[in-house]
Amino acid sequence: MPANAVLHVADVHKNFGGLHALSDIDLQVEEGTTHAIIGPNGAGKSTLLNVCIGRIAPSSGAVVFDGEVITGKKPHEINQMGIVRVFQTPEIFPDLTLLQNVMVPAFAKRDGSFTVNAFQSANNQAEIREEAEHWLADVGLDAQRDTIAASLSRGDKRRLELAMGLVQHPRLLLLDEPTAGMSRHDTNSTVDLLKKFKERGMTKVIIEHDMHVVFSLADRVTVLAQGRIIADGKPEEVRGNPVVQEAYLGGAH
Repeated sequence: MPANAVLHVADVHKNFGGLHALSDIDLQVEEGTTHAIIGPNGAGKSTLLNVCIGRIAPSSGAVVFDGEVITGKKPHEINQMGIVRVFQTPEIFPDLTLLQNVMVPAFAKRDGSFTVNAFQSANNQAEIREEAEHWLADVGLDAQRDTIAASLSRGDKRRLELAMGLVQHPRLLLLDEPTAGMSRHDTNSTVDLLKKFKERGMTKVIIEHDMHVVFSLADRVTVLAQGRIIADGKPEEVRGNPVVQEAYLGGAH
């Protein structure tokens, strides 16, 4: 694995009975880059992310993170190592305030205990609160910190979940369709926010169907179809690949 590769998915296969969900998957995510994974529905994108975070065990092959094989580790162990995933449907605590939502994973990162009651009895509550306020401000939600999360728009729920991920200081952030279901305005705002983190050198893997989002953010693009990699390279190389256009992009340039 190259010295600057944070993640290496090495010859991973995943079978569900007779279904080959992933075959011969070999890719590397370089430090400080935004790596997009695209492909039609059913291509294996979410399965690949689930393998990377330990939710699904590969049938064969290995996942190497920061030089260490993490295949076989439990999801919370992988999370503690520095891989944080933001899901397609925001996973927040709807009955808590935005500030409380961000405090929960902050405590979990420090204490290894992800519970909604963690912040109520912690000795370092003031320190955690300050850190949570910082990340809410960073995603533009500081004015709503005392708002109950259930009342947020989809775009703001996505921002909140992003703050919940960032407070864990991820070494690698995995984003599963970060603009799914958003209006064009919210999509553009999310792209601008992710560009800000890109400029800071944060390493990210993004699954995304919106090609405007992909080509606005990605340093490298991997294309999956039927569980296999059919193209991998710089965005301009992938955009012009006739195999990719036929399988997924529909001839769009």
